[in-house]
Amino acid sequence: MELITLFLNNLSFNWSITEVVAVIFSIIYVTLAAQKNIWCWFFAAISVILYIYICWNAKLYAETALQIFYLFMAAYGYHNWRKSRENSTIKEWRAKKHLLIILIGSICTFFVGFYFTTYSQAEMPIIDSLTTVFSIIATYMVAKKILENWLYWIIINLISIYLYFNRDLHLTSILFIIYTIIAIFGYFSWIKKSRENG
Repeated sequence: MELITLFLNNLSFNWSITEVVAVIFSIIYVTLAAQKNIWCWFFAAISVILYIYICWNAKLYAETALQIFYLFMAAYGYHNWRKSRENSTIKEWRAKKHLLIILIGSICTFFVGFYFTTYSQAEMPIIDSLTTVFSIIATYMVAKKILENWLYWIIINLISIYLYFNRDLHLTSILFIIYTIIAIFGYFSWIKKSRENG
């Protein structure tokens, strides 16, 4: 309760029209992705173009790079989902593969965080790098229709709530609360679809 009160007391509602539009398109993207609707990638492309601008101005340089990556992944995701319409099977990866991914992701986070700490004016470089590295991994998993992508997104989104709130991007931090809820829905929705197809 105290945390909610602190959040509301610090909420200055300094939302820009760019951030509002980016949030709307982002919510549409994740909602459509949870439903395995191919049009999610179109809304993703628009939202990330706006977030490139937003993150750069907030001095979240790793997040800016991530948004550029998302733009390419929107094109790749659309192509991959269109190509695999006949084979729309949701896949699962073994625990060993996830442990390896987490290890590699952690090592990459360290190096990216070290770079931004040493050579830039980046704010919160370690947390910024952590969400960036694992978002790249999770986005690839979405494009490949890997079920566990939603579990990665739940953790990434929870960390991102703090990251964006700290940078006074309050609407975006609320977006990541919504993302977390949609990711939980997406996980169970994909399990259901996987069983229907199986």
